[in-house]
Amino acid sequence: MAERLQKLIAQAGLASRRQAESWISEGKILLNGKVAQLGDRADLSADEIIVNGRKLAVAEAKVTVLLNKPRGYISTLKDPQGRALVTDLVADIPQRLFPVGRLDYNSEGLLLLTNDGELSQHLSHPRHHVEKTYLVRVRGNVTENKLQALRKGVKLNDGMTHPAKIENVRVGKASSWFEITIGEGRNRQVRRMCETVDLQVVRLKRIRLGQLELGNLPTGSYRRLTPHELGQLRKKP
Repeated sequence: MAERLQKLIAQAGLASRRQAESWISEGKILLNGKVAQLGDRADLSADEIIVNGRKLAVAEAKVTVLLNKPRGYISTLKDPQGRALVTDLVADIPQRLFPVGRLDYNSEGLLLLTNDGELSQHLSHPRHHVEKTYLVRVRGNVTENKLQALRKGVKLNDGMTHPAKIENVRVGKASSWFEITIGEGRNRQVRRMCETVDLQVVRLKRIRLGQLELGNLPTGSYRRLTPHELGQLRKKP
């Protein structure tokens, strides 16, 4: 079935639709040997599309999985130190998947992996504000003042954070637990927020992403998303 060129390019993960439209306008896309125009449509099974000098291949089947990432794995495709990669846990899937966002080495829980570049860009764009919920264990007895500071937002070296939701607080002598929900995606954000109010994180587990929940999925296991779940992720705010 014929699709607009910018959609095919975005589906291949080469660029966003807007960037693909710019490439078409700049004459960087060839369709069957001729300079493509905005509005052109193509079928990869019958047409040849050249993007910046390279042929656009027929898109492989799209796969998106929800992984329960264990601690001790890197959320990248390569690691100079030779540490274990999250992609090692989905090695039985023939498609080459990549993580959507990151969980750092010592964090665990819900992580999406996909080969759908358009979905990844949609979820990663700041305007979508996909909420993420983490189960946090901190050392010692957490105080209400510190939790209230997190709720209001704290100042990090890259600016003030948005207000956070704090729920299901369980206070103990040796350690305390709570759930925190944020709508931003800064690097190591929850850990840095806790450090700002003198809370030492000893365990961090992502348990929810948008409408997706980790549930009882075993550590190190994954499951494929359902069509309904994929539709929820693709919704615009």
